[in-house]
Amino acid sequence: MLMSQGKPAKLHYMANGFRVLVPGDHVVCAKSGERIALEDLRYWSVARQEAYATPQIATEAERSA
Repeated sequence: MLMSQGKPAKLHYMANGFRVLVPGDHVVCAKSGERIALEDLRYWSVARQEAYATPQIATEAERSA
C-alpha cells in the first residue's frame, strides 16, 4: 500500500460509514499514528470518533475504553 503524502481528511464516523467534513486523502490511526488511506479505512469508533489501522488495534482500543 503506497501512501501519498497528501492532506489528512477530517471525518465524522457513523455506524455504517463516515462523512467527509474536510477533504483529504487519509486519516491517522488514533493508537499507532499510521496513515490510513480513505479507501482502506475499515475500522473506527463512533463513540470516540477515532480511526484505527487494524482490527487488532480497534479491538484493543475498545477493551481499554
